Amino acid sequence: MNINNGSRLILLLIIVVLTSVSCLTPNLNRNDKPQEFVFTNKSIDFDKDRLNRIDSFLNKQIIEGVLPNAVTFVVKNGAVVHHKAYGFKNIQDGIALKKDDIFRIASQTKAIVSVALMTLYEEGQFLLDDPVSMYIPEFADMTVLDQFNPEDTTYTSTPARRQITIRHLLTHTSGIHYGILGGGVGSMMYAKEGIPAVNSLDSVTVEQVVKKIAQMPLMFEPGTKFMYGMNTDVIGYLIEVLSGKKLDAFVADNVLIPLGMKDSHFYLPENKKDRLVTLYSSSSNGSVLNTNDSYQNYPIAGARMFLSGGAGLCGTIEDYAKFCQMLLNGGEFNNRRVLSRKTVDLMTCNQIGDLSINNRGNKFGLGFEIYSKNGASSHLSSEGAYKWGGMYYTDYLIDPSEKLIFLFYTNIQPYRGINIHQTYHNLVYQSLN
Repeated sequence: MNINNGSRLILLLIIVVLTSVSCLTPNLNRNDKPQEFVFTNKSIDFDKDRLNRIDSFLNKQIIEGVLPNAVTFVVKNGAVVHHKAYGFKNIQDGIALKKDDIFRIASQTKAIVSVALMTLYEEGQFLLDDPVSMYIPEFADMTVLDQFNPEDTTYTSTPARRQITIRHLLTHTSGIHYGILGGGVGSMMYAKEGIPAVNSLDSVTVEQVVKKIAQMPLMFEPGTKFMYGMNTDVIGYLIEVLSGKKLDAFVADNVLIPLGMKDSHFYLPENKKDRLVTLYSSSSNGSVLNTNDSYQNYPIAGARMFLSGGAGLCGTIEDYAKFCQMLLNGGEFNNRRVLSRKTVDLMTCNQIGDLSINNRGNKFGLGFEIYSKNGASSHLSSEGAYKWGGMYYTDYLIDPSEKLIFLFYTNIQPYRGINIHQTYHNLVYQSLN
């Protein structure tokens, strides 16, 4: 066959283009699921100029003192198209933030611990509708709050008509309160019993905390409402009961190590303490040092005993992105399978029926908020995308329809200002081609 010079040139250009694209394609397995991240500033999926709007927006928040720092991570089809650090790890000392600095991720711990529990589910160790009391007998005779006296914090309660199940824990429909973080009468009751809601510098174990929770009245009959509570702390202790291992060891062996999440820990080892970002609070004078000793120092100081399944982990943004990509891949990343794809499907579908978690009608799976049709139509998003965040103002979202994950990390508590998370979501979505 004769090929003229023009045809040869076209053929050569095609080969060059295909070779260039292949260089930007992450290592894929037989199911074309990215098993590693490729870092690139080029992507046919994004408009680069529109993506740069993230920089303008976040630099403005840093300059105006709204945030002390921020780090981004945007991934589509395994290609990392935006991963930058802004601001300071420590404002007082003028130490600039690095992309691999370590953040307190608080309630982002919940998804990891929920996944860890579901690895035991896949081994046949429990069923979702098993009563929790089958494994933690202290939950056998729960009561529901009836009357409360705020003057002396005394209360009356009535026997619960049904048992708390493991599904109730995973969906926050058990009636368990969030203690000092949850507000209202529950905060007063939990504070009186000395139940830590997030972290603790004291010599207390998750077993001790969970057994105290079992003595508290529920806020409602299990399964009748959604209320964010200390359910995943109970799950953490359930993992210890079922596995015979401490929670930190089990999570490391079954989630963190397989996924290559090498900088994620309940308590930081000595050689990583300097990478922990300083925690700040919002004020009229910008970001000021957070003076809550437990919040500020729990990853590096104190007794280092309380393994909070609901809020105990800290780590880098790239580590958590690996976890998100594993879920998007249907349970595998780093050429290691953590869950089956059917289990991921189960965890990321509506598990609360007609209940909703907000006024937009969003649902909850086994550890995740799930965007409903109405929720997705209220701003830039996709129906079926799922997410959560942490009290120190970290955030992540996984969008299966776009094969997209993106995360936003900072450490500020409390945060008072514009909804930066939603604006960041919008800036990522508006940059898609």
